[in-house]
Amino acid sequence: MDMKSHDGSMNEAPLAAWIDLHNITAAQLGELGMEQLAYVKPVMTSNGPAFGIFAANGTPMAIASDGNLARAAIIQHEMAPAFVH
Repeated sequence: MDMKSHDGSMNEAPLAAWIDLHNITAAQLGELGMEQLAYVKPVMTSNGPAFGIFAANGTPMAIASDGNLARAAIIQHEMAPAFVH
């Protein structure tokens, strides 16, 4: 959602700026951080252990062979990585 800044220009507003956090719906909570955050957690694949990359709402996005590669992929896509154990 675009919002005007103090100088009148249009800027991307953070999600929290236009959601009433005291009355947040489950759907809004699921979208919080979607474009800024990705989670990495160990997963088991048919080829053995790996690291899954998941969107903030838990949607699987990718699998990497190691945690450092998963972190690098997230950063390359201009997101912040969070590791889940």
